Amino acid sequence: MQLLRPEDGIRVSYTVNPGSVFSEGLEDYLYDLGATVLSWREAKRRRFDLAVACAVHPSMRGLHAPLLVMPHGAGYNRLVTESTGDPSAPAGLSRRELMHRGKVLPEIIGVSHRDQIARLAATCREAVPHARLIGDYCLDRIRASMPRRDLYRERMGVTGGQRLVLVNSTWSEHSLLGRHPDLPLRLVAALPADEFKVALVLHPNVWARHSRHRVYERLGKAMDAGLLVLPPEEGWRAAIVASDLVVGDHGSTSFYSAALRRVVLLAATGLDELDPASPAAAFGRTAPRLDPEGDLLAQLLDADGRHKPDDLAEVVERQLGGPGEGGQLLREIMYSFLEHRDIPAPTGKWQPLPVPEPSPRQRPAPATWDVTGEIHPDGSVAVRRWPVIAELHEESRGFLAVTDQETHPLWQASAAVAARTVLDADRPPADWLAQRLADYPGLDVLVAALAEDRCLVLLRRGRVLLEAHTQRAWGEPDRRLDPVLLGAAVNLWLNEGRSAADLGRGLRLRTGPRGLRIAFTTRP
Repeated sequence: MQLLRPEDGIRVSYTVNPGSVFSEGLEDYLYDLGATVLSWREAKRRRFDLAVACAVHPSMRGLHAPLLVMPHGAGYNRLVTESTGDPSAPAGLSRRELMHRGKVLPEIIGVSHRDQIARLAATCREAVPHARLIGDYCLDRIRASMPRRDLYRERMGVTGGQRLVLVNSTWSEHSLLGRHPDLPLRLVAALPADEFKVALVLHPNVWARHSRHRVYERLGKAMDAGLLVLPPEEGWRAAIVASDLVVGDHGSTSFYSAALRRVVLLAATGLDELDPASPAAAFGRTAPRLDPEGDLLAQLLDADGRHKPDDLAEVVERQLGGPGEGGQLLREIMYSFLEHRDIPAPTGKWQPLPVPEPSPRQRPAPATWDVTGEIHPDGSVAVRRWPVIAELHEESRGFLAVTDQETHPLWQASAAVAARTVLDADRPPADWLAQRLADYPGLDVLVAALAEDRCLVLLRRGRVLLEAHTQRAWGEPDRRLDPVLLGAAVNLWLNEGRSAADLGRGLRLRTGPRGLRIAFTTRP
C-alpha cells in the first residue's frame, strides 16, 4: 500500500476473510497499525475499485471488486491439496482456486517470473490471459536496504567481528522446526559466542498456530543461551541483510537469502510438499545441506569456505523476474483500476523503500560460560566460550566462568573465573572481589567491571590486585572490555605458567578475527 501516493486521497480498508486457520491475531495487528479494518460482512456490502490479496479463497467471490492476487512469498511453490484439490497444482495456480462457474475469479494474477505463466497454463489455461508479471517488490526492498547493513547489525547486537547466523523455519511438519525442533538450541550451544550470534525467524503461521506466549516458552532455553528471536510482524527482511550465514528450509527466507548471495544451508528441503517443477524444489535439490546431528560449527565454517554464490544464481533467477521493477510494475497495475476516478498514474521510476530496523526479542546474557583458549606465538590469548546449558552440558570443554547473575550453586562452586558485570553496585569493587574469593576459595581469577572499558582484577595466587583498561590505536573506536572475557584470558595466561608481573607488559585478547589490547596497572 506504500505504492499508492498519499496525495491521491485513495481510501484503503483492510479485512480478514474467513476460512484460514492461521488468521489468529491478524485483525489486532491491523488495528495496531492504525488501519481502517472492516468486518468481512461489511466488506461484502461495499463496492471497491480494487481488492488486493495474497491468496485466492472461495470466500472472495462475495467481494464487489476486481481482484488482484499475488504470491505470498517467493513465487508459487507449495502443494496444498486441501485448497487446490489437485495434487499436482501449486497453491495459487490451481483451477479450483482460480475458477468459479466457468469464469476466472481474479482479474489479475500476479507472477514474480514469466516462467510461472507456463506453469499456470498447465494447471488452468483459462487463467493465462489474466497473468501479469509483477516482479518481487519484497526482494527489491531487501536489496535496497543493503546500505543499512551495519545499522541492522548494530540493532541486533552483532559486534566484535561476529558472524550472524540466521535460522529460519516455515510451517508444517516438513519445515526445519517440524523436522528438527531443537536445532536453534543446539546451534547456540555449538557456536563460540564471541564469533557467532544466532537469530531465529519463524513463519507467521507458526506464531498463529501456537500463540506468541507458547512460542517464546518453547524457545526459552535457547533464548537464555543467547538466541535472538525476530517477531512475526517485522524484522526478518532486515535480518537477511544483516546475516552472514543462513540455516533454513524451503521457506521464502532461505530463497531471498540466496538471492542476496548469503551462505545458505538447508536443514530441511520440503521436497515432500513442493511442486517438483518449481524453482523452490530445484533450490531444495541444489542448495548445500546441514546435518543437524553433525558438527555444526565445522559445517558452517566449511560452507563459508566453499561458498560460491553463483551456484544458486540460476535457480534464484528462475523464480524472481523483473529485478528492481517490482514496485513499479505493481504500481502501474493498481493505478490502472483507478483511471475512471480521474486519478492519474504516477510518472517517474519508483524507488524501493528500505525495510524497517529489526527489534529482536532477547534475554540477558548467559551467566555461566564454558571456556577454552590458547596462547599464540605472538603472545596473544585466543579465547572461545560457549553458554552452559544444563540439559546439554555433560562435560566441560575447559573451565567455567560465571557472572554475578548466576544462581546455580553447582556452577558457582565449579568456576575458575567469576565476574561482576553490574557497574553501579552497592559493594565497592575491591570489597566484592575479596568477599567472593572468601566465599569461593577455588576461584583463580576474579573481575569486577568499573566502566565500559575498565575492570578491577584479583588474582588468587599472591592476592594481586590489578586494574585493566583497553588500549586503542589512533582512529579506532573505543571497545568494550567484557569482564568475563578478561577473566578468561587472564586465567589462560596464568595456566600457561605466565606470571602476574608479565601482565604489566599488557595482554592482547583475541576472539575470532578480532583483537583487543589491554593494559594493567597496580595500585599507585
